[in-house]
Amino acid sequence: MLYHLLYPLKTYYSAFNLFRYITFRSALAAVTALLISFWVGPMIIRILHRHQIGEEIRLEGPKSHQKKKGTPTMGGLIILISILVPTLLFERLDNIFTQLVVLATLWMGAIGFLDDYLKVVKKKRKGLIGRYKLAGQFILGTAIGLVVLKSSVFAGVSTKTFLPFFKNYMLDFGWLYIPIVIFVIAGTSNSVNLTDGLDGLAIGLVGIAVMAWAVISYVTGRVDFSSYLNITYLPGAGELTVFCAATVGAALGFLWYNTNPAEVFMGDTGSLALGSALGTLAILTKKELLLIIIGGVFVMESLSVILQVASFKYRGGRRIFKMAPIHHHYEMLGWPEQKVVVRFWIIGILLLLLSLTTFKVR
Repeated sequence: MLYHLLYPLKTYYSAFNLFRYITFRSALAAVTALLISFWVGPMIIRILHRHQIGEEIRLEGPKSHQKKKGTPTMGGLIILISILVPTLLFERLDNIFTQLVVLATLWMGAIGFLDDYLKVVKKKRKGLIGRYKLAGQFILGTAIGLVVLKSSVFAGVSTKTFLPFFKNYMLDFGWLYIPIVIFVIAGTSNSVNLTDGLDGLAIGLVGIAVMAWAVISYVTGRVDFSSYLNITYLPGAGELTVFCAATVGAALGFLWYNTNPAEVFMGDTGSLALGSALGTLAILTKKELLLIIIGGVFVMESLSVILQVASFKYRGGRRIFKMAPIHHHYEMLGWPEQKVVVRFWIIGILLLLLSLTTFKVR
C-alpha cells in the first residue's frame, strides 16, 4: 500500500525513492511485524484468558504437559495480524506472488481458526472434521496450481521445479503438477501442525525456514543473481522477500510469548496458516523439492507419525517410537522440553545452510 502511495512522490521528495528497494521494505516489514506482535500480543492473550479459551491437553500425551492445561490457544491470531499488516503496508499489492501467498495464509488461517473454535469454544473434541480440512487444502492447492499454470509470469516453467544438486536441469511434473501442488500445501500445513507440540518449537522452525525463503525469493526475482546462480528467474518473485521478512518478525514476536513456559499457543489458527504459507513459497519460487531439505524437521515429524501408525497397525501393536510425533519420543527418553526444542532448532539451522549450498554445489 505504501509503495503505491509514496513511491510515485519520489519526484517531489527523493527519500520516497527508498520504497523501490525490496531490501528497504523488507527491513521495515520485519520491524513492523515485531512491534505489532508486542502491541497486540498482550491484548489478545488477555481476551483469550477472559473468555477461557484454553488448551485441552491429551491424556495420552506426556504427563509433564498436563500443567499446560488452560493455557490460552488461538494465539495464531497474533501471528496472522503481525504478518498481514506489514505485508499489506509494504508489499506491491498488484504483484501475483503477493496475492497468492496472502490468499494461502488467510485461507488456511480461517480453516485453522474454525477448527480451534469448534474444539475450544464449542468443546467438540476433534474440532473440524479431517476431511473438511483436506477439502480446504485441496481447494487452495487447486486454485494456486491453476493460477500458476495460466499466469504468463511462469511461462515455460509452470509445471517444472528446481532440482537441487543438478545443474541446468529442471524436473517437469507435467499433468501431475496440480496434484503435486495440493500435496505440498496439505503436507506442509499438516506437518507444521504436528510439530506444534512443544513451547516455541514450531514457530522457531518456521522462522528459520522462512529466512531461507527470504534469500531464495530475493535471488529468484533478480535477473543478475538468478543468472549467476543458474536458477530460474521469475520477475516479481522478489516481492515475496517482504512477506518472508514480515513472517520472521512475527515469529520472533510470537516466540516472546510462546517460549517455555508458554503464555499462549498458536493453535491450528497459526500452524495451518504458517504451513500453507511455507508450502506456497516453495511452489511460487519453483523450489518444491528444496522444501524437503529446508523443512527437514517438519518432514521428520510427519514421517515419525506415519511410521508409528503403520508399525502399530501392521506389526501387532508394536511401536517404533516411545511416542509420536518424534519430539515426544525424546521427552519420553527424559530430555527436558527446552533441550528438545533448541536441538531441533539447531538441526533446522543446519538444514537452512545446507539448502543454500545447493545453489552452488551442482
